[in-house]
Amino acid sequence: QVHLVESGGGLVQSGGSLRLSCAASGDIIRFNIMGWYRQAPGKERELVATIAARDDTNYGDAVNGRFTISRNAARNTVYLQMNNLKVEDTAVYYCNWRSLQPLAPGDYWGQGTQVTVSA
Repeated sequence: QVHLVESGGGLVQSGGSLRLSCAASGDIIRFNIMGWYRQAPGKERELVATIAARDDTNYGDAVNGRFTISRNAARNTVYLQMNNLKVEDTAVYYCNWRSLQPLAPGDYWGQGTQVTVSA
């Protein structure tokens, strides 16, 4: 089992910045990928950003160039720096941890943190 604790959500004006954090604990497999997904009301959950071994990153088209994902591997923590926030970024943001070890599969989600961007 892997437990994820998210923090850093809140209310911000358009053009502002927020930083999300997600700390993983439990049965951490070193070969893993962590990331952020978001879900707005009435919409499907979508990719925000992921980061894997060797800091390989991937971003959703809607946030590319504005958001930056990073990780502290020693602390099993991933961060999402969100700049130039837009109203359409309003959503619940979920942290995800997934094992890339075929012999030790696992896919876990955090409880979500609300990000609200006002006009």
